[in-house]
Amino acid sequence: MKFLPRLLSRIIHAGTLTLTVPDGRVHEFRGTAAGPHVKIRITDPSLDWKIFLKPELAGAEAYMDGKLIVEDGDAYSLLQLIFLNKGDFDNSAGQRFWYALSVTFRRYLQYNPLAKARRNAGHHYNTGNDFYRMWLDEDMQYSCAYFPTGQETLEEAQVLKKRHIAAKMGLAPGQKVLDIGCGWGGMALYLAAVADVEVTGVTLAEEQLKVARARAKAAGLEDRVKFELRDYREVTETYDRVVSVGMLEHVGINHLGEYFRKVNDVLKPDGVALIHSISSRTPPSTTGPFLRKYIFPGGYAPSVSESMTCVEHSGLWLLDSEIWRVHYAPTLMHWRQRFMARRDEAVAMYDERFARMWEFYLAACECAFRYGDSHVFQFQLGRDRAAMPLHRDYVAGAAAKLAAREAEAIPRINAATRTVFGEAADMPTPAAMAVYENS
Repeated sequence: MKFLPRLLSRIIHAGTLTLTVPDGRVHEFRGTAAGPHVKIRITDPSLDWKIFLKPELAGAEAYMDGKLIVEDGDAYSLLQLIFLNKGDFDNSAGQRFWYALSVTFRRYLQYNPLAKARRNAGHHYNTGNDFYRMWLDEDMQYSCAYFPTGQETLEEAQVLKKRHIAAKMGLAPGQKVLDIGCGWGGMALYLAAVADVEVTGVTLAEEQLKVARARAKAAGLEDRVKFELRDYREVTETYDRVVSVGMLEHVGINHLGEYFRKVNDVLKPDGVALIHSISSRTPPSTTGPFLRKYIFPGGYAPSVSESMTCVEHSGLWLLDSEIWRVHYAPTLMHWRQRFMARRDEAVAMYDERFARMWEFYLAACECAFRYGDSHVFQFQLGRDRAAMPLHRDYVAGAAAKLAAREAEAIPRINAATRTVFGEAADMPTPAAMAVYENS
């Protein structure tokens, strides 16, 4: 082998990587800066040139296929090592070529008309409700949680996320709210139960829709919450508030303008929207090949600049903006730990390759938020500049009022969720978590 050792010798400047190649020879690449010590073994000689030519995609696929084996460490420590050396990794010839190519064709790759949007949503979210139930929080929130101190549990942080978003929306009882990309219905149910509003949630994921509707019925909230299998572009009614959490990443660069114009169209004259999305501190870019091929086809986390350009052309006011810099890293850490604690069940549901793919995905995303350029933004938008107070002082008071109503509402929603899944509690046990965390 000559290509892969040459590549690794150029990019490892932090931490240490020990590579065992198929003929048994061992290569060590030791950086001068601190970092993890990871030992890997590759079993396929063709990976010598495959990873050299397509480092990001071929490396991920080699891990998925079991041809790249981490012998000392795990997927997270390997990806941590890569992210600590990401500047040099991204400057490798193969990585530069494929990045430039994907940027050139990104509008084609992210073309997301209605029929394709349905297929893309189904690819990820129809994986199976029981699968996601294994490792998400009790409310099945599949978006960034809020960790103001960093000491919160995942359940606490997800409640704080919903409370924070609801507080910023300036809700009043009886208002009508549109939830674009409602997932399993957690945000809609929270708003209806805690803020006493009427919510319509729209989604393209049929499996999520079934659970959302069943949860609303079991919680006795059918009179205030309805869920529809509908694309946001098909909505024609008007609402007092619009909330969209983790949906903008599925819109596609070609449709950002259309998305924000639709938000403007469905808001009443004094309406307010809260848009929560993954983004990056870097200029407009592209989705990595592994995520694009295996996890989120058609997905793209837009930069703040390209999102704001579309907001500026939509007729909406940017009333407030907020950047969550690190909160997604602990969210993903909790998801990864919970997934690993029940990894055997994922293998039984699907197969080993599927489990390795998700292990790699969760670790890569955690590293992107902990060591890379990824963050989350929240845009508060309105048709009228006076739609919300001119200061942020109202948020704390609104959050306190919501918190006072959660004690009754959240157990009711969680009990409904357990009823839907036919379980007493389907979360990893403390013993299972301890085994993984101490391994």
